[in-house]
Amino acid sequence: MADGRRGNIKKEKADFSRRDFLKLTKNIAVGAGVAGILPSMIWLEDGVAAIPVSEGYLLVDTKKCQGCVSCMLACSLVHEGEENLSLARIQVIQNSFEEYPDDITLSQCRQCTEPACMEACPTGALHVDTKHGNIRTINEEECIGCQECVKACPFMPARAIFDDKKEKALKCDLCVDTPFWSEPGGPGGKQACVEVCPVGAIKFTDVVPEQKGDGGYVVNLRGRSWRRLGYPRD
Repeated sequence: MADGRRGNIKKEKADFSRRDFLKLTKNIAVGAGVAGILPSMIWLEDGVAAIPVSEGYLLVDTKKCQGCVSCMLACSLVHEGEENLSLARIQVIQNSFEEYPDDITLSQCRQCTEPACMEACPTGALHVDTKHGNIRTINEEECIGCQECVKACPFMPARAIFDDKKEKALKCDLCVDTPFWSEPGGPGGKQACVEVCPVGAIKFTDVVPEQKGDGGYVVNLRGRSWRRLGYPRD
């Protein structure tokens, strides 16, 4: 009898889905205020300093993400003053035809150590902001809307996006420039996506992640309680 009950419990855990979790957490408030691996410089072979590494990065747990897109809505809200998924600088991609955990992908700007987007920008609008932790960001006044940064990004979807209304490129700035949010952002401050995520699937770090592949940016943010819900711990 005990063995049979154990089998039923295991089956219940296996059948637990992201949608089930969202049902359990529907009453949780998600406003959250929005309602040294590498040296400080990347060095060329001849000993000449190239560009400083960013002092901030976003890590994600795609197995923990529930696909609620709160991060996307918060991102566009604090930057643009409207909840618009097309203007979010972090992307949640959902594929209903895939099985867990491949049904959801979180795509955030990597603040690359060697940013192809910055190299492709013909005006210097996409630059390293040395005043705010060396983040890779876009000066909209200097952006000419050529979309070369979008094309140059080696990741899919491109981490730089394009605003058709403004005809300007947009990219994650770790919430340094958020005219519709009173909290200070950037390294040492807050990031809207991190603050608003109801399950803690996004994390800020000042440690440079592994740059090859996605391994350094996709991490395990699940604690022991998640195993009780049927989620993997690895």
